[in-house]
Amino acid sequence: MSAVSTEQPGENKRSGTAAAGRSERPGMALDCLLAVLQLADGLFPAGGFAHSFGLETYAQEGRVTDRDGLEAFVVAHLEGASGPADAVAVVGAARAAVAGDQAAWLELDGRLEAMKTVPEFRAASRQMGRQTARVAAAVAQDPFVAALARAIEDGLTPGHHAAVFGAALGRRGVDGEAAATAFLYSTAALLVGAGLRLVSLGQVDGQKVLAAVLPRVARLAATAAVTPFTEMWSFTPALELAGLRHARLEMRLFRS
Repeated sequence: MSAVSTEQPGENKRSGTAAAGRSERPGMALDCLLAVLQLADGLFPAGGFAHSFGLETYAQEGRVTDRDGLEAFVVAHLEGASGPADAVAVVGAARAAVAGDQAAWLELDGRLEAMKTVPEFRAASRQMGRQTARVAAAVAQDPFVAALARAIEDGLTPGHHAAVFGAALGRRGVDGEAAATAFLYSTAALLVGAGLRLVSLGQVDGQKVLAAVLPRVARLAATAAVTPFTEMWSFTPALELAGLRHARLEMRLFRS
């Protein structure tokens, strides 16, 4: 991969009046917020709707049958995998993208590949990452993201979802913690959406599950922001076994 510019597209020049107005607003700049909303939106064509990450196995086996069971599954996924592994990767990828450091990004992506041992989970992460890279490269027209998308298409790197998600948002001026928060929330929303299709629950129940896990999302994102990607870890043996059993289910609604 050739070197690319590290200039941030989100850092547009504005008039003094506009800049002053923007600096007075608390929290995230609106252009960054809009970038986060776009990538984390369920309408973004990453393909997450096709995956349950083991939840379908739990539902068919009668292990998740109600709102409490769904919440417990989401919590286990966030605390044991998405938080200590993927969210940390999102932060590291965002920082590597801001610095234009392709070598660091490639190392991070390779570490994710080694950590995702369940074939269906690994394939899901790669598929979602590839789709995210394609769309992000087309929408943002950023040279760093475009270079990553080409490397993924050429088979030079796996292109895991967390790595691409973080890079795409980092290049649009979003800080690592905000990007990790968005990734964790979108992961929780994906699992809740799968749960509503697998278990007899209503939309309000789904929103209650999401509301219940929001403090965990914030805590895990804050921890990810201060954890180097060399210290990523994941430990969800029960969920991984469910992922392996999923391939043997007679009837499947989801690809994982």
